[in-house]
Amino acid sequence: MFKKILIANRGEIACRVIKTARRMGIKTVAVYSDADREAMHVRMADETVRIGPAPSAQSYLVIDAIVEACRKTGAEAVHPGYGFLSERTAFADALEKSGIVFIGPRPHAITAMGDKIASKKLAVAAGVNTIPGFTDIIRDGDHAVEVAREIGYPVMLKASAGGGGKGMRVVRSDAECRDGFERAASEAQASFGDSRVFAEKYIEEPRHIEIQVLADAHGNTLYLNERECSIQRRHQKVIEEAPSPFLDAKTRKAMGEQAIALARAVQYQSAGTVEFVVDQKRNFYFLEMNTRLQVEHPVTEVVTGLDLVELMIRVAAGEKLPLKQGEVPLKGWAMEARIYAEDPFRNFLPSIGRLVRCQPPAESASVRVDTGVEEGSEVSMYYDPMIAKLITRGDTRDQAIARMADALDEYLIRGVAHNISFLNALIQLPRFREGRMSTNLIAEEYPNGFHSADVPREEPALFAVMAAVLNRKFLDRAAQVSGQLPSHERIVGDDFVVIINKESYPVSVRPAGDGWKVVHEGRTYAIETDWRFGAALVRATIDGRNACFQMDRVGVRYRISHRGAQVDALVLTQRGAELNRHMLEKAPPNLSKFLLSPMPGLLVRLSARVGQEVKAGEEICVVEAMKMENRLCAIDDVTIAKVLVDQGQSLVVDQPIVEFK
Repeated sequence: MFKKILIANRGEIACRVIKTARRMGIKTVAVYSDADREAMHVRMADETVRIGPAPSAQSYLVIDAIVEACRKTGAEAVHPGYGFLSERTAFADALEKSGIVFIGPRPHAITAMGDKIASKKLAVAAGVNTIPGFTDIIRDGDHAVEVAREIGYPVMLKASAGGGGKGMRVVRSDAECRDGFERAASEAQASFGDSRVFAEKYIEEPRHIEIQVLADAHGNTLYLNERECSIQRRHQKVIEEAPSPFLDAKTRKAMGEQAIALARAVQYQSAGTVEFVVDQKRNFYFLEMNTRLQVEHPVTEVVTGLDLVELMIRVAAGEKLPLKQGEVPLKGWAMEARIYAEDPFRNFLPSIGRLVRCQPPAESASVRVDTGVEEGSEVSMYYDPMIAKLITRGDTRDQAIARMADALDEYLIRGVAHNISFLNALIQLPRFREGRMSTNLIAEEYPNGFHSADVPREEPALFAVMAAVLNRKFLDRAAQVSGQLPSHERIVGDDFVVIINKESYPVSVRPAGDGWKVVHEGRTYAIETDWRFGAALVRATIDGRNACFQMDRVGVRYRISHRGAQVDALVLTQRGAELNRHMLEKAPPNLSKFLLSPMPGLLVRLSARVGQEVKAGEEICVVEAMKMENRLCAIDDVTIAKVLVDQGQSLVVDQPIVEFK
């Protein structure tokens, strides 16, 4: 077994690998860029090596820097995690030439599966079901139309070197096909430096289901059942689970056997994933093979009890797999939600900044948190904005979902925007609860984007009741101030009016034993809570049911969150509520004369000058965030009155960039 390994990655996956290596008694080396000098994975590792500046192209993607770090520290093997260099043949080759073990498949397997056209041809030869299509290179738009007509619309045009949804277009007519080909080829060239495009039949209402495979160097290959990954936004997975609520035992076995056939065709070693698209009749077709550990691997670990990272390390060290196919367990249900620093109410724009508060739910037999950040960490503009992966386990799917909802309620994040409201709304959708999913679910459920009104509120009065109890606790404490004049002590009444979104909720709050009795419109709520002043989490029992709320004081209001919904509650006495009706509302400032930065990022190009007339659709500036360039264009004909920032300046969200006349 290796004595020391290097992790050629960062964030949660680097921390994940370090935990397993530590348990196995293996020393670890972390590499880091300037942006990650104080990162969690750096502090967890036994040794650390700086490999370059913050941009990944100058650090985590520099092969020579990783190889030199191995040489310097004496690391015998490298775990690549996922992303970055994990599927680069050149990286595996460079390590092999330097006498360092790559904890992953051999270079030839990475090459064979890294090209979508080549991998599809290999799949056909191995007897794996493939989507009808054209696996040679499409020459131009006219050729694309010819191919599409032969396959039959709708058709998916895909970049050969693609991934992450880039270079993909669904086309349903000749006109869409010509335009789609040009866009797919252009996007593929820009993203991967490879403009090759092929075509295949588009499956309506598809599900994305993948098979985890594991193989050693002694001819043993297993499949570790499946993962359902159909909940996607713009081809990026959001929620994954194992097993799939859609597959039956017969289909699972057939998919597993085909995945093994493909793995054997390329003499695969290590962990890998064969992805399939599945139609509504359980017909399945090969999509691609990922020659690395997947982001969503924890759900497989939870239902099988296997540590995939440990098995990858053991296989790389030459050991045999410790079990046979018939011994692969499948116990209970697991679900994973990806928590990102992004604002779902602003079209999922990434959010950067410091995690002022970050308190994950407590880990247990039913809750697991994989993260690479903690309170005080910074979400950088240079890397993927993932905060954590939240994994829950249940004996049944419903139990796993219920535990996920509870765990999301308990995940406390302040300082950056996050997608917990969106995740909570997703798992409450009837279609999701019933397992009626496809990769189109999010687009169909939220065709106009995600808004606060899309977050279901299980009982609006519940927020008012909790606000009233919290307010009563604050008032009772204030009434205990010392030095009050005799006969003039502060007396707290029982009756209040809670105002939420201009709606009034009259409530009566009275102590009852260790808790409170709250009456609203004839209904009585029995509430107990051990909440202490200053805590942002409010754990309570309401009519015998456990619930967790998050609470912040915002001026005189209580900002309360639960099940993804958030309200600002103003609690007043009855007289105060009467007077509040006469309060004037301050109109928000008119910002229509300003171009505001829609996201935090770097102003990489400023095209406008003072006095310049800009036509509708013309570029004003470009803001770079999370490795993506975002062009900000005029929506009307305007004249630039003032330029308020300099090119190269870092921007915060809603920062004015230019002012119009």
